[in-house]
Parts: sequence; C-alpha cells; structure tokens
Amino acid sequence: MKTIASCVEEILLSQPFLEEAISRNIVNYSALASELVTPISEMLRKPVKSGAIMMALRRYSPPPDLGNSVRLKKVLNSLGDITVRSNLSNYTFKNSTTLYTSHAKVIKKLGDNPNTFYAFTRGIHESTIVISSSEQEHIERYFSGEVQIGVQNDLSAISISLPEDNTKIAGLYYQIFKRLAWEGITLYEVVSTTNEFTVLVEDQYVNKAFSAIKRLHS
Repeated sequence: MKTIASCVEEILLSQPFLEEAISRNIVNYSALASELVTPISEMLRKPVKSGAIMMALRRYSPPPDLGNSVRLKKVLNSLGDITVRSNLSNYTFKNSTTLYTSHAKVIKKLGDNPNTFYAFTRGIHESTIVISSSEQEHIERYFSGEVQIGVQNDLSAISISLPEDNTKIAGLYYQIFKRLAWEGITLYEVVSTTNEFTVLVEDQYVNKAFSAIKRLHS
C-alpha cells in the first residue's frame, strides 16, 4: 500500500537533481512540501497535508554517496586527457545478417589511419556508426544494401580518459551527465569503453560541453 513516505521517495528518485539538493540540505522543506501536495494527493487518491509531506521529506534518507564521497571526488580530479574531434557523421542502420560484412569492408578500407574517427555500436535492433565526415562516401557505398534509419552530420566527439578503477566508482557517469544536463546540453550519442568515455554533441554545443566537462576537475 502506498504511503506519503513511499510517494515522496518515488518522486525524488525520478528527479535526481532534487534528491541531491535534499542531500546537501539546500532545500526549503516547507515550500517543497507545498509543491508536492497535489501530485501526492493524486497518487494516494485522497487529500494530504503539507505538514505530513514535510515530515516525510525530513525523514527521507538519500544515498550516502550521492556525489559527495571522497573517493568519487578523487576520481573526478584525476580524469585524464579530454580530446575533441569535429567533422563527424552518425549513421544508424537496421540490424541484418549482412551488416557485419559491410562493417568489415569499412574497417579494411580505413586501416590504421589515426586521423579517422570511427566507432561502431550494435544494439538489439539497430547499429550506429560514428565516423569522420570525410569518409562518408565509404559508408554510403559499403552499406548501400542496408536499411538506413537515420544520418546526422555536423557532430563533434568529446572523449575523456578515465582512471583504471572507474568501474568501481558509483556515480561517476551520473556526475558527467548531471553537469551536461545543468548546462542544457543535449547529447546526440554516447560511446564508451572500459577506460574511455565519449559523448557526441552537435557542433553548436561542443565548446559549452567541453567547458562543462573540464569543470569536473574542480
């Protein structure tokens, strides 16, 4: 059975920025409780008082390491090089039995050219290719027999080198996504390996996104 406390928890979990503000004790509980009267009344299907909601808010215990752990801050301060690559294109194709053959042709053509950016991600139903725009003709030639779902040009990639123990740190990616969201930056694509994290943004956002990520060190 739903209670005021469970409704408060559900709302806060769906709004991580608000949850973090509560964990940092920078929220006006009375004002927030008043804001939550209507949604919680609708969730419980009965009227509730702001005083009861405020009590639930004060009793709520957010995760203890929500952005404040010493270990997480140490990792953020030790992020490696930040590399920006521009003039990129993003292709999305429907998965097929021949898609890997087309992919192999592109890999063979590109070879070990360090000046070419190339990333391939296969999902359940579709696959995405991010490539330097100068190589578009090869994609369009080798994938001509595939079902193209979409294509987007004028993109830039921002890659971050992560510490080796990054997979043991809870909340690391959240901190990156949070900073970008606060800056109003829309991510077009995300690509990651074990120790490298790349976000793909439209060219108009690249400078703002780079500055936001660089400030993670502070």
